[in-house]
Amino acid sequence: MHPSRITRYDSDDQISVFMSSLTDSAVAAFQLITHQDPMLWSVVARSLWVSVWATAIAGVLGVCFGAWLAVVRFQARGALLILLNTLLALPSVVVGLVVYLLLSRSGPLGHLGWLFSLKAMVLAQSVLVFPVVAALTRQCIEDADRQHGEQLQSIGAGIGLRSLLLVWDERYVFLTIVITAFGRAISEVGAVMVVGGNIEGFTRVMTTAIALETSKGDLPLALALGLVLLVVVLVLNVLVGVIKSWRLRVDGATAQPLQKGWV
Repeated sequence: MHPSRITRYDSDDQISVFMSSLTDSAVAAFQLITHQDPMLWSVVARSLWVSVWATAIAGVLGVCFGAWLAVVRFQARGALLILLNTLLALPSVVVGLVVYLLLSRSGPLGHLGWLFSLKAMVLAQSVLVFPVVAALTRQCIEDADRQHGEQLQSIGAGIGLRSLLLVWDERYVFLTIVITAFGRAISEVGAVMVVGGNIEGFTRVMTTAIALETSKGDLPLALALGLVLLVVVLVLNVLVGVIKSWRLRVDGATAQPLQKGWV
């Protein structure tokens, strides 16, 4: 037989074996999801718990800091904005390393005993998500301040009150920011693996479990976790779209009576 035909047949066999293996793994993954595998859903619940707390902490701190930074003016503000934008691109592994050093026995926070625990993972994700919330909030409030800042100053509103009023005025936008931050937190893998240790039954979350199970060759569990993570991210994006559409309808309904009054 000609060598080229042998190579072609070998390639076809490899493709068929790959497709068969992928199909079997996908079927097994769906069975793990539908049969409510305890290990699978414990990892999912742990991931959601860590990310929700991290998003809540970073959300409160990030909104406050971003709103303050949007309305305040001082000499070093430009340098602080550069630092904030730099933190947006900070690798997650570097964040994990910094948090690890802080929580290690010789670190300043070593007395807390948080290393390789869910608290350490919440702290690491909070540090990662904080710049995202702060930067988006700063941009949103700064745009709103250009439109309404002079009016608020004319009624004697100081920096703090102005920030609070603008945050309340843009409250629906912050729902989108929080959802975006949660998506960033739950899809993170580097920092939580460094500070959590990926301990089975204690600190293993979806992203770290996917990395581990893939390296072990356990494709069904890795695919099942990947599908659940994909659904979570999809739901978050749908929520963002629904909130934006609802806000546009509300703004349009509010603007129509005003336009009719001027005509």
